Amino acid sequence: MSSNSASAQTGAPSSVPTARLAGRTGIALTIIVVCQLMIVLDMMIVQIALPDMKSSLGLSTASMSWVINAYTLAFGGLLLLGGRAGDILGRRRVFLIGVAVFTLASFAGGLATEDWQLLAARAVQGAGGAMAAPNTLALIMSIFEEGPKRARAIAMYSVVGGSGAAIGLILGGVLTDVASWRWVMFVNVPIGVAVFLLTPLFISETEKHSGRFDLAGALTSTAGMVALVYGVTHASESGWTDTSTLVAFALAVVLLPSFVAIERTARQPVVSLKLFLDRTRASSYIAMLLIQGSMIGMLFFLSQFVQQIFDYSPLTAGLCFLPVAAVLVPVAGMVTKLVAQVGSKVLVIAGAVLLTGANWWLSRLDEGSSYWADLLPPMLIFGVGMALATIPPTMLALSGVAPEESGSASSVLNALQQVGGSLGLAVLVTVFTEGGHRAADDATPGQDPSTLSDRILVGSVEWGFLAATCFAAATIVVALFFLSRRQEQERAAGAPEQAPGAASVHV
Repeated sequence: MSSNSASAQTGAPSSVPTARLAGRTGIALTIIVVCQLMIVLDMMIVQIALPDMKSSLGLSTASMSWVINAYTLAFGGLLLLGGRAGDILGRRRVFLIGVAVFTLASFAGGLATEDWQLLAARAVQGAGGAMAAPNTLALIMSIFEEGPKRARAIAMYSVVGGSGAAIGLILGGVLTDVASWRWVMFVNVPIGVAVFLLTPLFISETEKHSGRFDLAGALTSTAGMVALVYGVTHASESGWTDTSTLVAFALAVVLLPSFVAIERTARQPVVSLKLFLDRTRASSYIAMLLIQGSMIGMLFFLSQFVQQIFDYSPLTAGLCFLPVAAVLVPVAGMVTKLVAQVGSKVLVIAGAVLLTGANWWLSRLDEGSSYWADLLPPMLIFGVGMALATIPPTMLALSGVAPEESGSASSVLNALQQVGGSLGLAVLVTVFTEGGHRAADDATPGQDPSTLSDRILVGSVEWGFLAATCFAAATIVVALFFLSRRQEQERAAGAPEQAPGAASVHV
């Protein structure tokens, strides 16, 4: 039972602030997922606006990439610290601080008149997101008891994560066409203000757990994550053998193992290593890492494909992805029921198989392809696969976690999703580029430039989606290590008999 639920039912006095309209869990969940949607779509909404930002602020090519990287580095680097802060200081408090920072930075970014102002605002946005994102899941865990209601809440959270990028493409296209690039920043302001004002009314504070910040662990985790995320994002732009890329990876190789060594002996670690002792939880973390790599290419590659080959506008290109989001919602509702019937293992394997097939199908696209016959069917399969492959691992990663460690568990999941997306994209872009080079080498001399450009893109897309197919296929292998439905039921039946701190450890 969640701490909030427990105190409400026992009538025990609580030292933490209680929301005036606590108990309206539907509204509380809506507030949380709206905040998560704001954070997720912000990563894609800016992509569409980059050309307008360039012409308005005079951004160089390097500055354009840093509009994305400044956010990614701050977000990925501070996630673990944000989750731990929620455990110690209170998850609602840290969530609200993150929302406030994110909203103010969005407003400042929309007012930017120089490139450095925009880049600074994006970095602060990332820091705010890193405080809010891990505590969204932790708040869901505190509001909903483990069981069907929590499963449905996590399913909605996962749907937002899966469809947020597509919504970002559409919204970015609309705002850029109708208004200006500044509105892709300003749009966060009313959403953030609403979330900030409504949260104290409907979401109670969680119990604060005594502890202190592990300074050495915080520094090594933050620096190590920044180095890793920078390495993989820089590799996609400058290559895997670039000096800066190699230096970043070298720092990550030193700092992250140092972080693990520090956490092994720390009295109050940033991340409890006990979280990784559970075979299914550790497998679910790896599965989420791989799934991100299998999914990230669809939006990046297909948005280029439909605009160049089909000659779609940015807005029309964004609308092309609506079927994926439309499929996610009903399938997510089914997944929460199917988990109890067939178990997570079967669903994740099925979802990974569908993602493998959809990626392979998309690798067959060429200049003669059409949206209705060649693009829509695999995208629908993709949507079903996303729901099946992402919701159960999220549930498993948070199942049985002790209340004082829920923020850390959520931050680890968010960090792996972030790293998985960044690493996956870096690998896919490298393969994508190599596919284009191969297509150019095989082209007929004297070919029309437009035809040649299309042929190169088709070759790139083919190789990119084949690489994504490998990520999805690897997920199938990892899912084999999940517990079976019978084992999940046995573990759930035995959970009440365990000592309070032991629920998160199953060797």
